[in-house]
Amino acid sequence: MPSGKILIVALTGASGAVLTRELLHLLEQDDRVERVHFIPSDNSLRVLAEELQISGRNSLLSKLLGQESTKITQHASGDIGASVASGSYPTDGMIVLPCSMGTLGAIANGLADNLIARGADVCLKERRPLVLCVRETPFNKIHLRNMQLAADAGATIFPVIPTFYDHPVDAQEMVRQYVCRVLAHVGLPQKSAYRWRGKA
Repeated sequence: MPSGKILIVALTGASGAVLTRELLHLLEQDDRVERVHFIPSDNSLRVLAEELQISGRNSLLSKLLGQESTKITQHASGDIGASVASGSYPTDGMIVLPCSMGTLGAIANGLADNLIARGADVCLKERRPLVLCVRETPFNKIHLRNMQLAADAGATIFPVIPTFYDHPVDAQEMVRQYVCRVLAHVGLPQKSAYRWRGKA
């Protein structure tokens, strides 16, 4: 039996690749995590090049982490025969960060035509956590309807919205605190997470 969590992380073509990089860093360092299955979409490669100056699919993980990974496995988005495409393969949930409106639409409507949508579909049918970190503004009625459909099916809609009550000193701290909140939601609270301490 697995001794730690097994998670799926998907990167889509929405803006916010820096969030995915931080998420992968924290998962790589977390002793409670045994395995991460990382699925970058084809469109995400353009975003990585634009936002992080990372080009190409080859050695993508080592470019994102700055080193070779010990627990993260990369899958092609077209590989619908990968382990995470089957409900018989045990995982503890999936995080799509950032989640484009196209990916949201595919998940919400059961169009499991690539590994990201299929992995999400498996999580929904097996009642496993699925966190969709949607990234768009403003939302139109189609976006909102798809969010409701996904939420009704069991997904958590977790918009990319930063916090300000923690007085972040820079953008990197905003990124870290958002990712910490996402990880707490899948049972991996981080020591570096800000915790609100209001009046008793």
